[in-house]
Amino acid sequence: MTLKHADLIHQGRIIRLEQHTVEFPDGSEGTLDVVRHPGASAVVPLLDDPRSADPRVLLIRHFRHAAGGWLWEIPAGRLDAGEKEHPERCAHRELKEETGYTAKTMTPLLSIVTTPGFSDEVIHLYVASGLTNGAHAREADEFMELHEIRLSKVRKMIQDNEITDAKTLVGLLFVQCYIADT
Repeated sequence: MTLKHADLIHQGRIIRLEQHTVEFPDGSEGTLDVVRHPGASAVVPLLDDPRSADPRVLLIRHFRHAAGGWLWEIPAGRLDAGEKEHPERCAHRELKEETGYTAKTMTPLLSIVTTPGFSDEVIHLYVASGLTNGAHAREADEFMELHEIRLSKVRKMIQDNEITDAKTLVGLLFVQCYIADT
């Protein structure tokens, strides 16, 4: 696909909306809406050794206006695009801001493309261990509750469709597979 022209439709605090005129692989032309996003990092914070019988994970119950209510999530936040922030630095920052915890070890898991049909957002997923508690520093528009939950209960929450946030599902399921393979 070849970009022929791009128009800025909206520049917001977090996203940029563009309308692209493109040439498709078959030679035809069309118009696509594209959401530009600086990317993000998300963290699966483990309070216990991941190889223990039933480790505890920190989950956030987060109010999300766009989703219409409260969601279970792992700590996450956007990369500071102005500073070209490294995803691991963002992961450490967001863990501290949202939970108050700092991590001795931040292990990269994988990066995911969230909604490739209309957005370029990539979320970099990490698992955090060696956690030390401290004070959180949430932003004024972040309404959340912190919960320690056993991984066995997290599995049940996933099965019961209580956890529906995509980055959270990918991170938690990946960690469960990762733990099983170590």
